[in-house]
Amino acid sequence: MDNPFVAQAELALLADNPRDALRIARMGLSLGGDEPALLEIAAESASQLDQDTDAAHYWQRLGELLPDHAQACNGLGIALQRLGAIDEAEAAWRRALALLPDDANLHTNLGLLLEERGALAEAEQHQRRAVALAPDSAPILTNLGDLLAHDDRPAEALASYRAALVHDAGFPTAHCNLGVLLADLGDAGAAEAAFRQALALRPDFPQCRVNLAQLLLRQGRFDEGWALHESRLALAWRRGEVPAPHTTPPQWQGESLRGRSIIVLPEQGHGDDIQFCRYVPWLKSLGAARVTLACRPGLTTLMQTLAGADQVIDADEGQAQLPQHDYWTVALSLPLRAGTTRDSIPATVPYLHPDPARQRRLQALLEADGVPGALRVGLVWRGNPGHANDRARSLPGLASLAPLWAVAGVRFFSLQKPSSASPATPPPPDQPLVDLAPQLGDFADTAALLAGLDLVISVDTAVAHLAGALGRPCWVLLPARKADWRWLEGRTDSPWYPDLRLFRQAGHDDWSAVVASVAKALEELRTT
Repeated sequence: MDNPFVAQAELALLADNPRDALRIARMGLSLGGDEPALLEIAAESASQLDQDTDAAHYWQRLGELLPDHAQACNGLGIALQRLGAIDEAEAAWRRALALLPDDANLHTNLGLLLEERGALAEAEQHQRRAVALAPDSAPILTNLGDLLAHDDRPAEALASYRAALVHDAGFPTAHCNLGVLLADLGDAGAAEAAFRQALALRPDFPQCRVNLAQLLLRQGRFDEGWALHESRLALAWRRGEVPAPHTTPPQWQGESLRGRSIIVLPEQGHGDDIQFCRYVPWLKSLGAARVTLACRPGLTTLMQTLAGADQVIDADEGQAQLPQHDYWTVALSLPLRAGTTRDSIPATVPYLHPDPARQRRLQALLEADGVPGALRVGLVWRGNPGHANDRARSLPGLASLAPLWAVAGVRFFSLQKPSSASPATPPPPDQPLVDLAPQLGDFADTAALLAGLDLVISVDTAVAHLAGALGRPCWVLLPARKADWRWLEGRTDSPWYPDLRLFRQAGHDDWSAVVASVAKALEELRTT
């Protein structure tokens, strides 16, 4: 006799109701054991609901029951990749390809995973095989375009995106990803048109809304940009980085805070927290009875110097205390709520302050064996290697800064913390470089050190934001492509930080001209 749960679960799934389909399939599995059809419905439903752990469980059970079921291997690979189990996902897709070697979707899925691993050459082999098997597939051509863009081959990537749109002009992802590439290449008008076309086809497209937002914010078009930028929260929610929608307490949407309490949660990187914590005093000025700032452990002590925060706590503690507040928000949403324009950016500095005791301790290090009257300059030449744009924004190495060593009367201090991708670098033999990174335990230590420097020269990192927030002079080196939206377009200054100066690449990957300009400016500063 046919299993009645299968028919009911299939109807629910066909009716675009994966929650009911999953419930029915689970009931059937609990009562009747491992029925392959129910396992497949349960796995597919869980996947649609972003319940990847359950999806992986059901696909795994189906694959054990039917070892030749290639779709089970494919579904398992997708779920495992979402869960971050990259090795296991790769193994699942290779098993699927062993069963169906001429399946274009399997090749493109494995290619996407290999691209994530950095194995671009093998990834390209699989993506091109997928295109050969499905030459009219807009999604597969778009995946190839993404890979080529990642490999810094823009002309080939453009051709692949445009081929995708020839086959399916209504495919929003191709329009969106084409827009990203056009923006990177400096064609802002065409990029905006591509983003808007994607959104016309798919209005609920969070990543594209964020891409358009960042393009507009880079141009200073804040009115529309801030509102669109809120779509990043949908992406962060899926990654578990912010509370889920409709949680208690609710997200603050601008309601009166008089007599109310609100918690500000961290978001994205340390630099973002440092830049946008400036809005906390504004929250307090709205009459909030209690403003709590939750931040990452490395920032907790530093943030206690910020005005307007009644309490500064560790972010993990903040999640535990969230129900005790009337509202929650994240720092990057505050410019929208404040109606920030280019002319109303709250840019009074300093709004963070060094600890006097730490400052006295670190001052001794700055003065040790120093040349009287020498300019004290801190250096940061690489950012977080895990940052999506680290390849563009970080210098190849300390040697890139060699022209600075010729400037007389300057003493350089390394603030560069080593990492697995950027190990500690010995200073050049002709340039004494004092390595202070071992003294930097948290951002309060860094703030105390920056207070004793005359200048910080940095790529786009949290140290640059910290220098700006402390009101310390800082020169930031920016890439020609993918410079962050917060630095706006074409400016050599920043409305966010009055004592900050921007040095921009003229050509992609050419840092020599930038460093030469910095060396000239440093020479001028030294002689004034």
